[in-house]
Amino acid sequence: MAHFTSTTIDALVSAKQPFLTDGGLETTLVFLEGVDLPAFASFPLLNDEKGRAMLKGYFERYLRLAQENATGFVLDTPTWRASQGWAEDTGHTPEQIDRINAKAVQFARDIATEWEARGVPVVVNGVVGPAGDGYVPDHAMSAKEAQEYHARQVVNFATAGADMVSAVTMNYVEEAIGIARAARAAGVPVVISFTVETDGRLPTGQSVAEAIAEVDSATDSAPIYYMINCAHPDHFSAILDGADWTRRLGGLRANASRMSHEELDNAEELDDGDPQEFGQLHAALMQGLTGIKVLGGCCGTDHRHVQAVGDCCVKGRAHAA
Repeated sequence: MAHFTSTTIDALVSAKQPFLTDGGLETTLVFLEGVDLPAFASFPLLNDEKGRAMLKGYFERYLRLAQENATGFVLDTPTWRASQGWAEDTGHTPEQIDRINAKAVQFARDIATEWEARGVPVVVNGVVGPAGDGYVPDHAMSAKEAQEYHARQVVNFATAGADMVSAVTMNYVEEAIGIARAARAAGVPVVISFTVETDGRLPTGQSVAEAIAEVDSATDSAPIYYMINCAHPDHFSAILDGADWTRRLGGLRANASRMSHEELDNAEELDDGDPQEFGQLHAALMQGLTGIKVLGGCCGTDHRHVQAVGDCCVKGRAHAA
């Protein structure tokens, strides 16, 4: 297990109630706010005052939910697309990408400071996205190549003072290994979040249990925990069978829609599902999971979904205790 000293990370891993986090940032911006996001990148909003105000307003809706639930909050940097391979597609130079990653951490830290003064513990989380498509392992790298590719962004986060980094929407294991190794080399805690298809398996066909075991074996169990994101609860509920590997599962960030990844890619309208059902499905999932530290949402979810998750899984747990 990785060693770390951050008091915020200590608070996260030892909390009696799960911390909350946000929902689907990019789908909210595109479908609900009408923002154009080339390459599905939200980080360019940090470049001007209007964009920063929009991002701050977005995150504060969720921070209020954490306050209402008397729990902590994992505050993600809007940097899922802010790695060097996306610089040209988003109209940035490599040096600008470096600066935006540092700026993203400071942006999150400023918000965290405000809300910590209001009694909400906040973890500033540097988000690392896939080098290629989030759903398809179309630019598959070796673990060594992935470490070299992602190291620059991870070091930017560590240098800027992020509490941890999370590799989000990982769809094959070698990239996850590379990021975990990059984070270990940078001395920053790391979380790995896999995405799955409607059968509960990674797009490569590998099971989540096998993927976690492979990453742990290759990194001396560097991740502080693992997550599943960007899939509907129905897509992975059957694999949460109480097996030993689920003790390494520390977070869930599900999609609102039951659509497959291919269907979501081709959808022209947002499928936001049923927020109340979303919360109830999470409550059912939590019955068999003992190590969950973070709950939020992914594509198609907004503050209504996370509110329902909080009502069912945080307030509900507190009342049952």
